[in-house]
Amino acid sequence: MAVSNSLTISPRKLRSDLYSYSYHNNSETPLVISVLSSLIDRTLTRNERISRRALPSSGAGGKTQIFDCREIPDMTIQSYLERIFRYTKAGPSVYVVAYVYIDRFCQTNPGFRISLTNVHRLLITTIMIASKYVEDLNYRNSYFAKVGGLETEDLNKLELEFLFLMGFKLHVNVSVFESYCCHLEREVSIGGGYQIEKALRCAEEIKSKQMIVQDPKHHHHQFARILL
Repeated sequence: MAVSNSLTISPRKLRSDLYSYSYHNNSETPLVISVLSSLIDRTLTRNERISRRALPSSGAGGKTQIFDCREIPDMTIQSYLERIFRYTKAGPSVYVVAYVYIDRFCQTNPGFRISLTNVHRLLITTIMIASKYVEDLNYRNSYFAKVGGLETEDLNKLELEFLFLMGFKLHVNVSVFESYCCHLEREVSIGGGYQIEKALRCAEEIKSKQMIVQDPKHHHHQFARILL
């Protein structure tokens, strides 16, 4: 069956996915991943413009610099989130809670800006912590590290630092969860629907999908840049 060049996500589809997602071994990627990816991509673009205009300041970032890589990983946000889902099967609510954590983290640490050098580490850390908060059963940190392209020791440090920088404020009540879901729905309602242009996905993403096998450790080397 031919695949359309673009996929339209409506607010109704997203809400159904968020609240009525069906877990199966071959479950399709939750719609929230595409919406979250788009939000983060726009945030990266905005922060890049701000960084260009801002004067350099000494000591900016502080402890949050633990999330920085020396080189920019060559995997898109969309494909990175899809990889995390493929190997962890974390449900849509996990990604919403991770989104809450990222927002809280940025508010708690105003000197921190999401960038191409820190976003991948931030994502795998928040998704792992959110999974522990939401899901009844979870993988070990070592497994999340393999999926995310990190050493277990590094992910353990990122988790601990994140928790302290957040003041261990991880509770997400129903009203907060609902408000963030509504925000995601508003995002897809702009212009009558959210368009995910498949043609805009880079060749590296397509290549990585063709190479990925069932066991994530077989292609651990593909994510070496995240380790730096």
